[in-house]
Amino acid sequence: MSHIRIHRDHHLGLAKARKIAWAWAEQVEAEFGMECTVEEGDDSDIVEFTRSGVRGQLVVTATTFELDAKLGLLLGALRGTIESHVEKELDKLLAASKKPAAKKTKG
Repeated sequence: MSHIRIHRDHHLGLAKARKIAWAWAEQVEAEFGMECTVEEGDDSDIVEFTRSGVRGQLVVTATTFELDAKLGLLLGALRGTIESHVEKELDKLLAASKKPAAKKTKG
């Protein structure tokens, strides 16, 4: 069984990180047919995800994202491709959260 482990530090706080985790969960549900459940806690949230050949969790805190996924035999052969795609999408969500809000102009 292959493993994917991804760690990302951030400075968003739990409220913003929680929004990113929800967006990520919605994305993998739509894109990969994952079934996701979210357990919210006081200091961290856990997004559990599963589908045939994959199961894992994303642990979200005020300062980190920790993803741990186990791939079955067939998907294990695609581990590198899957890992780089998940990293890219998570990084994209994190980068989008750092952009300043657009300023309104008087017209």
